[in-house]
Amino acid sequence: MNFDDDKEDFFDSPAVPEAPKAPKQPALKPEDPDYWDQSEPEFEHLRPSKRWMIWGWCAMIAICIAIGIGVYMHFFTPEVSEAVQYGYVDDIQSRGKYFKTYEGVMIPYKEIMDTTRSYNGDFVFSVEDGAVAAALLRLQYANLPARVSYKKYSATLPWRGESKIVVVKVDTADASKILPPEFNPIRN
Repeated sequence: MNFDDDKEDFFDSPAVPEAPKAPKQPALKPEDPDYWDQSEPEFEHLRPSKRWMIWGWCAMIAICIAIGIGVYMHFFTPEVSEAVQYGYVDDIQSRGKYFKTYEGVMIPYKEIMDTTRSYNGDFVFSVEDGAVAAALLRLQYANLPARVSYKKYSATLPWRGESKIVVVKVDTADASKILPPEFNPIRN
């Protein structure tokens, strides 16, 4: 490599002192007589005032809070908090890759015993608690009627299960108290 060329190197040039900067003029206030004589910058009239910026930030914060409350009410607050369903547990399974929940199907009593209306469908639910799922599984294997307490949400979340209905408590049901007397399997 040949570093000897005829071009002048920037770093080898003599140091040239910078020209001193003019002192900055203080900003004039509206009470000064010269304030009204100074020229306005070309785009100064397009700049929003500070008052509108403060109101804009307040509006943005209020919108964010309203969206947060709406999301909380939609996803985390149940529509129905203490509902009860009676029937036979048809199926209970453990599902989920990352969030393990139990999904179940129950045949409601009102669907079994009502001969006048068509069958509307099974009671499909999710269970978060393993102890509740185990109790449901025992009732399924024993072929006993179940009384489940559940919450119904507006939307599903992965850790809550695939269904909007989440069972929180289970008990055995007494068939003689649920069924009408003509359908009662245990007659006196």
